[in-house]
Amino acid sequence: MPDLSRRSRLPEWMDGDDVSQAEYSACMADLAQVNTLTLARRPTIAFIDRAIRNMPADRVLTVVDVGFGAGDMLRALSRLAKRRGRHLRLIGIDLNPRSEPMARGITPPAMGIEYRTGDLFAWAAEEPIDIIISSLVTHHMDDTEIERFLRFMEERATLGWFINDLHRHALPYYFFRLFSAAMCWHPFVRHDGPLSIARAFTHADWVALIAKSGVGNVASIRWWFPFRWCVGRWRL
Repeated sequence: MPDLSRRSRLPEWMDGDDVSQAEYSACMADLAQVNTLTLARRPTIAFIDRAIRNMPADRVLTVVDVGFGAGDMLRALSRLAKRRGRHLRLIGIDLNPRSEPMARGITPPAMGIEYRTGDLFAWAAEEPIDIIISSLVTHHMDDTEIERFLRFMEERATLGWFINDLHRHALPYYFFRLFSAAMCWHPFVRHDGPLSIARAFTHADWVALIAKSGVGNVASIRWWFPFRWCVGRWRL
């Protein structure tokens, strides 16, 4: 039985340097299905929808998705903007070089989503960002990296930022082990899914992280069903 009283430090298979493009793409395809079935995109979509509704109709918001993976969040936001009759400039940035070709290959060009491979912290100072989002990414980071990430977003995102990640708890941990096996998902997903939960967060973890980063006085923490912690900042 894993010790869920604190964040696991075990590495996830999908983060390995020796993962092939084919393995990674198959894993990401299954994870996109996981995100759909577990309502994973819902909190982030709600945050961006709020931004759209609170900004003038002619304002084009630049939204940067950190760790875009298969690009499913950005495609969902493109569909949201279309429903609202608005335009978003959607940019994804991911450290993993396998993400970009995979996401490009399944994204309709008409969506106009820009995918980049690189480090968010190297973002050019002259290129403005309105909103930074990340979904199921921070559990891949250690605490020091998360604190740096929070500070960067607070400094660079002119309208706000939003983190959507897992709640470390025994119920989703064991449920996902059983459910992923029943669904016959990729072995990476069956291994990394429960580990992602073990690497994830409690409310106390987020309180400590935002306090250490210096954004504790402006960030909010909210629990979303099913078993998500969302940390956000909205400037308007």
